[in-house]
Amino acid sequence: MPSSECLRVFTLNTGAVIPALGLGTWQSGPNEVYEAVLVALKAGYRHIDTAYVYGNEAEVGKAINDSGIPRKEIFLTTKLWGTYHTKPEVNLDISLKKLGVDYVDLYLIHWPSPLNPNGNHEFFPTLSDGTRDRLKDWDFVKTWELVQKLPETGKAKAVGVSNFSTVNLEKLLNAPTTKVVPAANQVELHPYLPQQKLLDYAKSKGIHITAYSPLGSTNAPLQQEPAVQDIAKRLGKSPTQVLISWAISRGTSVIPKSVTAERIISNFDDFVLEEKDIDAINAISKTKAKRLVNPNWGEVVFHDD
Repeated sequence: MPSSECLRVFTLNTGAVIPALGLGTWQSGPNEVYEAVLVALKAGYRHIDTAYVYGNEAEVGKAINDSGIPRKEIFLTTKLWGTYHTKPEVNLDISLKKLGVDYVDLYLIHWPSPLNPNGNHEFFPTLSDGTRDRLKDWDFVKTWELVQKLPETGKAKAVGVSNFSTVNLEKLLNAPTTKVVPAANQVELHPYLPQQKLLDYAKSKGIHITAYSPLGSTNAPLQQEPAVQDIAKRLGKSPTQVLISWAISRGTSVIPKSVTAERIISNFDDFVLEEKDIDAINAISKTKAKRLVNPNWGEVVFHDD
């Protein structure tokens, strides 16, 4: 059984509580994500993360509804896609219908890049030269001006951003139209890419950070790192459990993705790492720093290197 420490939580600037450990569903297909979410909820998870562009909201919602867990006990996040930056409430309504819920606990601008809603692809419109077809007369500051009003509708309890750098956060926070500070910023964060500058900046502004790809994205390369394996062996834990604990120790919530029941259950076993072990994992980025999720968004700055 998972330890009681799996119930660790963080408090958002809205006063809402977000469970430190959640289930990510990026790259989880429609035919497998239903079972994954169901297993997670039965194992004790109360934080589920999805997005409109993942194409799996209907299955995520069905699992939530079939789990028997009261909706109010589950922290549910979904995200606004780039082709809907000029009409975020429309995209939110679509997501709510797919999820089969009346509200989400957190609604995020998925990327700081508005895309052409009338382009050649529903999700990833491109120009003739193959680059992203981005809106030229719109930016994420205008998007946020609309998104920040969504909690007033009751459809989103809190709103935030994703994949925003300190540069973009500062631009957003300094905009005269910004009246609400984002509750969270979900970013790629792991020992190869610890993003300490961003973490410190967000904390100073009261913005919670959620870490995605905590194992190093596809094929989980971080599990093979000698420092991680040595700590796991000494503590009788799995490398994944060590990496999750490292992320939470830094004050971030974390959303590892899996569709394997055994791994989902095993992942739900957070514990407190000693400082020496945290330092050993921190040292990995000094020689192996790298970003693993890096889509082509043109000139939009979305990370801190």
